[in-house]
Amino acid sequence: MLREFKQFIAQGNVLDLAVGVIIGAAFGKIVNSFVEDIINPILGVLTGGVDFSQQKIVLEAANEAAGKAEVAIRYGNFLNVTIQFIIIAWVIFLIVKAANRLRMSSSMKKA
Repeated sequence: MLREFKQFIAQGNVLDLAVGVIIGAAFGKIVNSFVEDIINPILGVLTGGVDFSQQKIVLEAANEAAGKAEVAIRYGNFLNVTIQFIIIAWVIFLIVKAANRLRMSSSMKKA
């Protein structure tokens, strides 16, 4: 098992994975900014100034005297995260599609 681990590291898979994770994290920040700073304000204007990130259904109000926090379903944040996921999934789909197209065109040139 140790030999297989050394071989795994030597093949460069770990470096490829590290690069992918770092780029993915950076891309996630870009998508988050896109949703928060561009998509949400547009949706807010279209819906009459509604800020989706603050939308919630309060199940139990906060009671400061008793030191009890608010209990709420924060569906607005869920919508934001869902939009971010759809954007990331779409971009990954486009990247994979483009990579497959390049791979096919290069294999046709060799034939």
